[in-house]
Amino acid sequence: MSQYQRLLLIINPLLRHSPAINHGAALAKASGASLHIAGLIPSLNILSLLEEGDRKMARATYLQEHRDWLDEQAVKMQGRGIEVTTEVAWADDMQQEILQHVTQMQPDLLIKQVQHEPVLKRAFFTPLDWRLLRHCPVPVYLVGGECHALPQKVVAAVDVSDTEPSNNELNDRIILQASSLALQCNAELHLLYACDISAAFLADLSGGLTLAELTRELRNDLEKAFLKLAARFGVPPECRHFIMGQPVSVLSEFTHEHQVDVIVMGRAQYHGLERLLGSTTEHILYQVPCSI
Repeated sequence: MSQYQRLLLIINPLLRHSPAINHGAALAKASGASLHIAGLIPSLNILSLLEEGDRKMARATYLQEHRDWLDEQAVKMQGRGIEVTTEVAWADDMQQEILQHVTQMQPDLLIKQVQHEPVLKRAFFTPLDWRLLRHCPVPVYLVGGECHALPQKVVAAVDVSDTEPSNNELNDRIILQASSLALQCNAELHLLYACDISAAFLADLSGGLTLAELTRELRNDLEKAFLKLAARFGVPPECRHFIMGQPVSVLSEFTHEHQVDVIVMGRAQYHGLERLLGSTTEHILYQVPCSI
């Protein structure tokens, strides 16, 4: 049975060369899932300068042009045997519109192109993609720009440093989601853990050992936990990657070196400064060319 039954693709019809359309179509074709494409257009403030009658006509004409274009894309997909439906609508609040579509449709996966935001803007406004990662109740597939439409290499990025049951459950969900995607696409599945042992963390655990001894001991314990997790899910040795380093840097370098198509990551609950600065998953969006 297919891992996916319903896919929801959110696009901005103004960006007609978005790779997200090809990704959504390829995944729908491979899985046999139905695909609904919602073209949501941010309201154009310039139309408010027109008289009311002219404004309504301009809005209707503008929408119809994009509907005609999207209908053409749908016909091409239907010719490939893909079950696809479309809609185009204005969106005054993009996050609210997307989450409403998710609630009403209950898709197995929400697909959307990564929306890159300047660093200065991110300092004052939480990017839409970050908000979706935090609040969307279904898995979010954010399409990068330089990867195959149908993934060939999928990496599940886990964290074995936290032994709390909630973190273990999150690791399991990450691997299961990555496995489902890889199975659906006939892709390679890899498991990766970026081991970041900081001196500040080790200082609380000294117990009479030198820092070098404690680092080595902790590293060995974490590697054993990682290999145990990989074995439990049947990940072959050549697809297990235990790498020392800061997670964002490790994932970025690994993605470039190994031509990764998709990284599957989890979203943990966080508070305070981490919420303000954004999580590893959120920052990875701006560091890698692949999909998340």
